[in-house]
Amino acid sequence: MNHTPEAVAAAERWTAHNYHPLPVVIAEADGAWVTDVDGKRYLDFLAGYSALNFGHRHPDLIAAAHAQLDRVTLTSRAFIHDQFAEFCQGLTELTGKDLILPMNTGAEAVETAIKVARKWGYQVKGVRQGAAKIIVMAGNFHGRTTTIISFSDDPDAHDDFGPYTPGFVTVPYGDLDALAAAIDTDTVGVLVEPIQGEAGVLVPPHGYLAGVRELCTANNVLMLADEIQSGLGRTGETFACDHERVVPDMYIMGKALGGGIVPVSAVAADRDILGVLKPGEHGSTFGGNPLACAVGTAVIDLLKTDEFQTRSRELGEHLHTGLAKLIGAGVTAVRGRGLWAGVDIDPAVMTGREASVALMAHGVLAKDTHGTTIRLAPPLTITAEEIDWALEQFAAVLEGN
Repeated sequence: MNHTPEAVAAAERWTAHNYHPLPVVIAEADGAWVTDVDGKRYLDFLAGYSALNFGHRHPDLIAAAHAQLDRVTLTSRAFIHDQFAEFCQGLTELTGKDLILPMNTGAEAVETAIKVARKWGYQVKGVRQGAAKIIVMAGNFHGRTTTIISFSDDPDAHDDFGPYTPGFVTVPYGDLDALAAAIDTDTVGVLVEPIQGEAGVLVPPHGYLAGVRELCTANNVLMLADEIQSGLGRTGETFACDHERVVPDMYIMGKALGGGIVPVSAVAADRDILGVLKPGEHGSTFGGNPLACAVGTAVIDLLKTDEFQTRSRELGEHLHTGLAKLIGAGVTAVRGRGLWAGVDIDPAVMTGREASVALMAHGVLAKDTHGTTIRLAPPLTITAEEIDWALEQFAAVLEGN
């Protein structure tokens, strides 16, 4: 008996339509594979938009969660728990920064960065009260809170959700001249994704991040790097900024930091930046909870081995070599870095949605964006053989088989 249609209908009945998921209902998962309610297995080539960098149910992460579940899971930040310091210290060592502020979701981390940059602007830089500006990039995606969507140029995220929050200036992504022209005495931060994921895994021109860093330093402006999708091993380095040996003033992290088990996010910066916050000015009941910190510490331990960065680097080259062979055979362009790719489908062949549905029928799960692009971001635990199999399915889909 096929249980999927009934399960899909039930989900549609009881939820608001804020997503357009593929018609698959997952019941179990392990490593790079998931199994639906009818027992069909799929190779996960999306990995929760990089939340599952270490695969589904990584044994080290599951063990850390199990151990903590038997002890204490929540205290609120009204008290200190015994997992907090170790997690924060580990993340400061990973980022090279002085201080950590843990939150839950990526959007919360971005909101934290915005608030801190503004307060730093008023208290440290001396910007006029109420005049602080943050420069953002066209095509950005940083979350869906009301402040963040105020500077989105994606109609689906932006339209009909006003009035919008002021204080943001948009410049073209990858254009250093436009960025330089936009900076003035009221600018407190530049918020940038080292690689734009939602936009289609757009990699900026070489030297762009270094140029952003130079402009921020020269103008006493904070460089805020949103590494929520690009960080923690996804691109072959711990952070995507590392490819240009750039150190931002603030790292914004999320997704993979929770190991696919709990939502964990954080910002990392030096004391002269994060130190502007005082008790009561920002917080989260669940931010930095014991379960999150236990899992987050286990994630940091995995990253310290450099195994996953290496796997992403080496297997990413294998993936991109295979994808390049599809150009001209239903694919018009491929972009990305490490185990992360944006694949543009020839609209004369099919839409990105149609390609995603067809891939699902072939046992590979991926997701479309902006009509004609498919994003690929398999777990960093995937094997070369599994990548080859997925590429075979992709080729078959494009050939109409």
